[in-house]
Amino acid sequence: MGGINISSVDAGVLATEQNPALLGPEHSSRAGISYMRYIGDSNFASAAYSHAAGEYGAWAASIRYFGYGSIPRTDISGIETGSFAPKDLAISGIYSHSLSDLLRGGFAIKAIYSSYDSYSAFALGVDLGINYYDEEKDLSLSAVVVNLGGQIKRFDQTYDRLPVDLRLGWTQSFPGLPVRFSITAWNLTKWKLPYYESGDGTMGAAPALKSSFGSNLMRHLVFAADIVPSERYYIGVGYNYKTRTDMSTYSRNLLSGFSLGAGLDTDTWGVGVALAQPHSGAFTFMVSLSASIEQLIGN
Repeated sequence: MGGINISSVDAGVLATEQNPALLGPEHSSRAGISYMRYIGDSNFASAAYSHAAGEYGAWAASIRYFGYGSIPRTDISGIETGSFAPKDLAISGIYSHSLSDLLRGGFAIKAIYSSYDSYSAFALGVDLGINYYDEEKDLSLSAVVVNLGGQIKRFDQTYDRLPVDLRLGWTQSFPGLPVRFSITAWNLTKWKLPYYESGDGTMGAAPALKSSFGSNLMRHLVFAADIVPSERYYIGVGYNYKTRTDMSTYSRNLLSGFSLGAGLDTDTWGVGVALAQPHSGAFTFMVSLSASIEQLIGN
């Protein structure tokens, strides 16, 4: 929930895309797929498979696709000459290993391809993650560095580095309360994340630059809470202030920045759904499926 969570140890094999240290032997022979319908004609999809590597290690492979719909192509005079469909594709190899009973580290090597009309680029990146998990206290702490690397093939003559980011995460439940709380801090390589607050819609109203301490702090944080009445199902809510402020207009949407989800898990399979409304003009919907290949074949 909230779009980013690097410390939820029960999130399944697809969560390894956010933190490779969440992968472990307990995910052996697990497969997962997800699909999200985003704003306009944008579609995002991913698939992953994981397997144990000995008693303390595990590996996984994943693929992610980002399609941004059809965009009109115009010449310098603004005359339409056709259309193109920009897209991004990322293929990852992931490995993790337990460093102690409570500590696990992992890394992911990513090959990233982008195609925007007649332009294309290729890059290699590495994610590094670590997770501390105390099952007795149901406490999980994580740190991740993402996108170490750069372009191999450029769009043009300009070389761009990947957007390196440092992220920290905390997830914990408390005795007697069937709720698991999470806070994720991201974009920690820079403190200031200013944005423009739209005017009130009247003529002459100018956008106002927002860059106070409180605003910058909140734009670094993502909050989530999962109601977990049993190990089989959950209901979750998340809040991302950066999404809310990035997408806000003068006709502010009350639900912007919030996301809602629910999931059901069995020993053999799992299903999850999530819904969000980034701004008043669009809803996003996501569905994910996971399965234990060994148990499916065994059954």
